Amino acid sequence: MSTIPVYRWRLAPEGLATFRQLRALGLRPGGQDVAAQLERPRRRREPLIAFLYRIDLALPVRPMTPARWAALERANTARRVCPECGRDAGYRIPPSLGMCTPCAYPTASSA
Repeated sequence: MSTIPVYRWRLAPEGLATFRQLRALGLRPGGQDVAAQLERPRRRREPLIAFLYRIDLALPVRPMTPARWAALERANTARRVCPECGRDAGYRIPPSLGMCTPCAYPTASSA
């Protein structure tokens, strides 16, 4: 079993980037394994961990096609429709409620 190198916050070598940093550069990990791990210490809690990827092995982000835009639009629309009453709530329904606010709290809307 191999272990990956662990670097402290702001001490990672050049040529490595987190997923968000790759995305800001217009890149994606592209199936490569994690090259290293970054740890940010915190008081009285476990450190925050970020995985680092090699920039030279990263691939360009795939472009959004019209079909992918349409699928994303359908998914976002489905997240707005209440499964109880079937109406468009006008906002993304929170997964914690699972339904629109009037259906989750019926006494609050009738008061």
